[in-house]
Amino acid sequence: MQPLTGGPEGLRVSFHGLEFRPDRDEWIVGRQGTDEIVALPAIGMDAVRLLSAGRTVEETRSSLRTATGRDVDVRAFVERLASAGLVASIGERRFPLAPAAVSFPRVRPHHVRLLLNPVLHAVLLLVPVAGLAVALTRPGTFPSWDSFLWTEYGTFTVLVQCVIGWCLIALHEAAHLLTARAAGVPGRIRLGTRLQFLVAQTEVSGIWLKGRRERLTVYLSGIVLDAVIWGGCLLARGWGADGVLLPVIVATLFLALANQCLVFMRTDLYFVVQDLTGCRNLFTDTARCLRHVAALAFGRRAPHPLRSLPSRERRFVQAYAVAVAVGSVVCLAIGFRVLTEVTWPLLRRSLVHLVDGSDWWLRLDALATVLVLCGMQALWARLWWKRHGERVKRVRLPARAWRRRY
Repeated sequence: MQPLTGGPEGLRVSFHGLEFRPDRDEWIVGRQGTDEIVALPAIGMDAVRLLSAGRTVEETRSSLRTATGRDVDVRAFVERLASAGLVASIGERRFPLAPAAVSFPRVRPHHVRLLLNPVLHAVLLLVPVAGLAVALTRPGTFPSWDSFLWTEYGTFTVLVQCVIGWCLIALHEAAHLLTARAAGVPGRIRLGTRLQFLVAQTEVSGIWLKGRRERLTVYLSGIVLDAVIWGGCLLARGWGADGVLLPVIVATLFLALANQCLVFMRTDLYFVVQDLTGCRNLFTDTARCLRHVAALAFGRRAPHPLRSLPSRERRFVQAYAVAVAVGSVVCLAIGFRVLTEVTWPLLRRSLVHLVDGSDWWLRLDALATVLVLCGMQALWARLWWKRHGERVKRVRLPARAWRRRY
């Protein structure tokens, strides 16, 4: 499409490769390789189709006015789509694509297409079911909490547990990434935080443009892989395997699967709940609702932020807000107790051994423990600031301005 010069009436618009699907009375529109996915009303989708067919901005505005009786500011609409990264050009203005960060870029959809096969899913689910059945019929198959203390050397225990945990996390996230890739959605794996937890996350926003079966498959793929490994280890223990790390893997995966039930954080099951309930911005709307309640508690009155949502969605967001508030308080309380009763005492004991210990092995053990604990806390703090730092700065700036003025 060749752009025309001249006034706004001659402007033609071209889009990057868009994908879209109907969703209730709106359209979900976006492109792969960007985090920006938008919901457009039917008239907005009509505007996109007219512009894509070669109509100018003014011709599109006139056509919509004739068809619907509404005067739409198509130029402003196109500018908003451009800010979302969906527009390739407006007249002579170009909006080039920024290279998107993608994990495992050489993996193509046809390489992993099998991951979307329902028959494969049914076979995989047999493994945890069989493992659970064997564990329930053979006493001693389930490990105890003492399984984590499989050696008398604390540092070795911590380091091996970290290696096992992060290997399992990498497999979990790879399941999300490769399943999304099978559906034609690029993505990347990165580290992040949820409350006091350090987590790995797979960004596959483009899955919103696919059908529900593909979306749910991607959301649940990590849990299914965890369950398969868990069930396989239970089967191995039930059939007599006596590996020293098998109980550690089983216990670690049990905790990982339990954590997925904490839907008040953005776990995999959270996205399943969000999709099945039709709440497109469940966490964002919940955060707005909680901020509104907090503002009311301080005497600041404002219109309710959920008033534009359908009544069914609004009720679910309000119920979820209660779960978020209660769950976050409980999690933070548990985290504070772990910090004060486990982490800090362990760090203090290690520092004492490091300074006053006469046994060189004890000093080495203490040094490794200090490095691991401080390294994990520093990594969490860095990731947290990377995500929330700008918001903290915006909160602090008015206070600084107030001090300068008064």
